[in-house]
Parts: sequence; structure tokens; C-alpha cells
Amino acid sequence: MPSPADFPKGCRFSDRCPMATGICRDTAPALEGTDGHGYACHHPPSPSARRSRPDERTAEHRPIAELSDVHVVHASRGGGMFSREKVYALTGADLVIRSGETVGIVGESGCGKSTLAKVLVGLQRPTAGTVSFAGKDVWSMSAAERREHIGAGVGMIFQDPATSLNRRMPVRDILRDPLDVHRRGTRQQREQRVAELMALVGLPRSVADVLPSQLSGGQRQRVSIARALALETGLVIADEPTSALDVSVRAQILNLLLDLKDRLGLAMVLVSHDIQTVKRVSDRVVTMYLGRVVEQTPAGLLPEGGRHPYTRALFSATPGLLSPIEPIPLVGPSVGHSPAERLPVPDPLLGRHRRLRRGHAGAAPRRGRGPRVPLPPPGARRDREHRTGRARHPGDRPHRI
Repeated sequence: MPSPADFPKGCRFSDRCPMATGICRDTAPALEGTDGHGYACHHPPSPSARRSRPDERTAEHRPIAELSDVHVVHASRGGGMFSREKVYALTGADLVIRSGETVGIVGESGCGKSTLAKVLVGLQRPTAGTVSFAGKDVWSMSAAERREHIGAGVGMIFQDPATSLNRRMPVRDILRDPLDVHRRGTRQQREQRVAELMALVGLPRSVADVLPSQLSGGQRQRVSIARALALETGLVIADEPTSALDVSVRAQILNLLLDLKDRLGLAMVLVSHDIQTVKRVSDRVVTMYLGRVVEQTPAGLLPEGGRHPYTRALFSATPGLLSPIEPIPLVGPSVGHSPAERLPVPDPLLGRHRRLRRGHAGAAPRRGRGPRVPLPPPGARRDREHRTGRARHPGDRPHRI
């Protein structure tokens, strides 16, 4: 995946797209489409004959959260003396989340999925653009108003419950903490709410006074879900909620989220690398690449109805037993700055080639300055010392047998 600090002038996927032409490299495509299916591509594949049912949410369900031309730019440590390089984590993101809708966000690592989730939940302030929740501009409020508006209306489920839960607080205090912060009800009412939340996510009463370290991974994630629902939120952001769980527990947590969504009428944003899971549980799938939303597709149309080449390539990379898809290879430059500066360097640890900038530690020398020398494999010096009997330090020699 190209570096988010330096990407092509036109379409950011042009270096890896087999259908790219001159217009793709010179002009960035706009997100366009009809019937709730938007895609940013100059040469979209022909539409599939398969059609999804009309989306009734557009007419019946009101928007609960909205991003309009949101940009997030970070300053990196690289650059010259008077200027620093910029990392474009999010560029021109437009997204509308409606009540009762599940939106899945997919893409490679580093494409901006978690940044988009943090912007939605109010943890990341955008560099430009507007973020609206329940019809109000989030970042035009004061800090106290934003804490009340977002904190009481949006719940967050983090990736690893072992680190997102306070290990020194028992489960009862963890679930009561949002109620205490927002001063909801009396003490007795808060205790009743804690009991309701534990029953809602299927936790026995016996775990109320234990620490998170004494729970299994699935139980800890159930505590995280209950905490996200403590204030009767209307929107839940789930950032890789099942990646730290094994397969059987993962299915239980996904079924629990779907059941809670239907029972409580929640809107949910699911960020995940598991594309088939996102397709199964989502109403709409958003594909991101290098900080841009390149396609928004009704889940019922995928994978055949994907119009952007990157969406089709992602779904072709997932194995299928009933209807396997021919994989679409992604070619082109990898991490680096300009194409002239990217050189393949063998990586003995991974058994493949990686690409590094010239001047980077471990990068190959420039042409005309001697042969390219591969990096020694990890532990080569230690193995050589073992064979020769020479230790690293002269005074620390191994015993000979």
C-alpha cells in the first residue's frame, strides 16, 4: 500500500489498478452513483444484473450522524529543517449514518478506518469539514456540551477489551462509571441499570464483583458492549470488536451485536478486516483506500455488484467454498515516496521483498555506487559465534565440551 504521506496526483489507486489510464493518474474521480451506490472510479466495471431491494431507510429513518468533506492531516517526524511531512489520514470523507442502519467499513491496514471511527465518536478533531450528530455540529460546541452530546449518544466498542477496561475496577463499577459521570438517576437506579445491562448481554450476576482479568475474552467483550449501551445510546461504533477473540466466541459476539441492534433499534458502524463478516452483518459497505471513501455499496450487491476495482479485488481475496471468486492481483508500488525512490530489498525474515526509501536504514545503495548487498538474516551473528566458539564479548566465552 502506498504511503499516506505521498500518493498519486489523480486516483490514489491508479498505481495498483490494472485498468488505470492517463486520466486516472491526472484527475481524482469524484464519488458518484445512484440508488445509494456510490463509487469513485473513471472506468467502473459494467453493473451486475443482480439488483438489491430498494433501501427503505432513506425515506423512513432519519440521519443520526453525518460527515461532510472531512479531512484529517497529521504532521509526521520526517521532512526538512523548516517543514515537516504531512500524513493525510482522511481526505474528503462524506458519510451519512441513519438510525437502525449497520454500516461496515473495510480496507487495508492504514487506510483510515479507525480514524474515521474516531471522528464519528468525537475522539479525533478533523482538520477540515463538519461532523454532525443528531443535527448539531459537534465541533462548534464547547467541550462540556460536546461531552454531554456525544458521550451520551455514541458508544464505543474497542478492539481489545483487555486493554480498554480498567483492570483495577470490578465489572459493577465499570458499568456504573458512565452513569456516574453523566449523573444519571439515583444510586439505586444506577445499580438497577447495571443489573439490566448484565442481563442484556448475557452475563451472570456472579461476575459483578470480579475484575476483568478474571473473565474470559468473550466475557470481557460483553462487558465492553454493556458499557457502550449504558447510556441508551443511539449509535455504536465497533472498531474490530472480534479480532482478539477465537472463532467460536467471535460468532457469539457478532450474534449478540445483531440481536441488540434489532431489539434496541441501534445504528452501528462496524470496522473490520473480515470482509465476509462485514458483508453478512451490514446493510451498507464502505470501502476505503488511502484515506478516501472509494465506494459505498449496498451489502446485497456484493461482491458481483462492486463498481470500484479495489472493492472487487478485496472481495476476490477472500476464499469461498460455495462460490469461489478468481483472485484479482494488486500490482504497483508499495510503501515509499516517489516511484524512483522505491527499490526492492530482500527481507530474509519474511522471505519476500520489501520496498524502502533511499537513505533509509537497510535500503540498497544508489545505482553506480556498488552492488546491492542483502541484509543479513536475524541471528546470523549469534549462529556464527556458536559455530566458531567465539562469544560477543571477549571476556564472556562459552564453555567447550
